[in-house]
Amino acid sequence: MNSRTEPAEADGEPETPARPSLIREFLLVAGLFLVYKLGRQLATGHTAEAFRNARHVWHLERGVHLPHETAVQSALLHDGTFVHLANTYYATVHFPATLAFLVWLYLRQPAHYVWARRVLAVLTTAALVLPFTFPLAPPRMLSGTGLVDTARVYGPSVYGPPTSDHLSNQFAAMPSLHFGWALMVAIGLMAATRSRWRGLWLLHPLVTLLVIVGTANHYWLDAIVATAMLGLALAVVPAPHRTARTAGRGSGLPKPREAVLAGAGR
Repeated sequence: MNSRTEPAEADGEPETPARPSLIREFLLVAGLFLVYKLGRQLATGHTAEAFRNARHVWHLERGVHLPHETAVQSALLHDGTFVHLANTYYATVHFPATLAFLVWLYLRQPAHYVWARRVLAVLTTAALVLPFTFPLAPPRMLSGTGLVDTARVYGPSVYGPPTSDHLSNQFAAMPSLHFGWALMVAIGLMAATRSRWRGLWLLHPLVTLLVIVGTANHYWLDAIVATAMLGLALAVVPAPHRTARTAGRGSGLPKPREAVLAGAGR
């Protein structure tokens, strides 16, 4: 190939953006997870307020006619296997799925990786404010609701007794980052891939929603608030631009190759 047949690059930019430094990204992502854990621990306490807020959320949901959490849990309780699977999903999928999502984007779609990491950072940082201003006990702790703490009864459980559990803040139910992160994983994969089946990624947040509600770890409103926060994060973090190669894959057409021919304009 010579100067007469070299493909022209749009605006002089390479089609594939440079991949960020692996060490730098490892530290950033590790810091994001650390902030998530430590931030929730710093907001511990406020037990009485957390239970008052839980009653307010419960009655608000009933007032606006949201589906009853007990309906989802009743479906799980028909089979102990389903309950155990739901508890396992809650305990084991949240962090690994998000980490696998970021690793795949880093290796295959660097521009989408940077965008997704920034969105998750904004979402997580914003979500850490609520436990300080609005502590909330999860529905499994409320009496008189008919809900069962499925993790404690059927296992496995990631939480100990609230009075002695110093590794997590169980009064930080709102927003549900389980759901917020799962929804971002689906949105990120749908944006970064061009398969006609990419809409199936939405099954991940859907299953996550049913799990967090069915196990009585979260209210519907926790997921609604997480969705609103994610929407704001997506609004403030610029999305990556589609390259000509990406656009070609999306349309199912081959990427056009435009040759610059010396003297063609003469």
